[in-house]
Amino acid sequence: MSAEEASLRPERILDLSERLSVVAGQKIGEISTVNRAAKMLAINALIVAARAGEAGKGFAIVAEEFKKISTQIDEVAGALESQVRADLDELTAIGGAILSHLRGQRLADLALNAIEIIDRNLYERTCDVRWWATDSAVVDCAMAPSREAADYASQRLKVILDAYTVYLDLWICDAAGRVIASGRPDKYRGVQGASVANATWFQEALRTKSGDDFAVADIARQRLLDEAPVATYATAIREGGQAKGKVIGVLGVHFDWRPQAQAIVDGVRMTDEEKARSRVLLLDQNHRILAASDGQGVLTDSFKLDTSHGTMGSYAQGDRTIGYALTPGYETYKGLGWYGCLVQRQAVDAPLPVAERVVDNVLRLKA
Repeated sequence: MSAEEASLRPERILDLSERLSVVAGQKIGEISTVNRAAKMLAINALIVAARAGEAGKGFAIVAEEFKKISTQIDEVAGALESQVRADLDELTAIGGAILSHLRGQRLADLALNAIEIIDRNLYERTCDVRWWATDSAVVDCAMAPSREAADYASQRLKVILDAYTVYLDLWICDAAGRVIASGRPDKYRGVQGASVANATWFQEALRTKSGDDFAVADIARQRLLDEAPVATYATAIREGGQAKGKVIGVLGVHFDWRPQAQAIVDGVRMTDEEKARSRVLLLDQNHRILAASDGQGVLTDSFKLDTSHGTMGSYAQGDRTIGYALTPGYETYKGLGWYGCLVQRQAVDAPLPVAERVVDNVLRLKA
């Protein structure tokens, strides 16, 4: 960062306030110190004048006036301290509000960027499932299931999985919900022949009106995939691969959620110092934690997010600033009501309120 850029940082408001507090505290303290010495001189002068008797009366009058002036100086110094304190209180409040807004807005922007990245990623999954459901091997397997058709379809699905490493597995299901072919039968041995008839994604895929539609399930652990958390997208397999063809089965694709989501929350652009005091979250529509930069509470805990500030905003909560953004969706993917969220603790070395520093400096110098 250049010297010019550093001078334009919002934090300069508090930097300058701190410098002003130091100078004000020193000068008010110096006035008090000098005036205290002047008072002592006036008192000593009055004592000497009293001892001098009649000859010291004139000098006593001057000493008394000097004592009055010293008292007035004390009053001026006190008024100055009070005014400086009030003005610096206001300056601190204004500067703090500006900084809080800027920090909060930045966190909200980062949260929006995170949720946009995941939305773009999941939009591609909706494209994949609708495209692959028209593959001839997939259609033929669902249309006339046989050992040969299933084996060939599994080979085709494996080719896809080798190229698209973001998936754990791809399943071809018949209209009754039985998995008749998968892309990794050797790795996930319990998949083929299993029933998914009660799965929400299967039932919704069967009800899609055309090949342009798809179904999606909430992030959940899939028992048949070794309890791995997955985002499952599905669509109907239609006769002849036609968009309006008769439904003959369902294709389900299981997105490998953990590494992809972790890469997003870990990849938010912050300095190392910021990352050490920040937590990046992806939350579902009910604020359940879908991913967390610290790995805590994923799919088990919820985060109490205050969304009263709109679809995108920030707010303070104790020593934390929280910024969030609701998914805007991407292209034809409207999103699932998820949120990106950043929780950032205040820096440990954050400055004390300016007015407190002024009083501390004055008291120290008066001592």
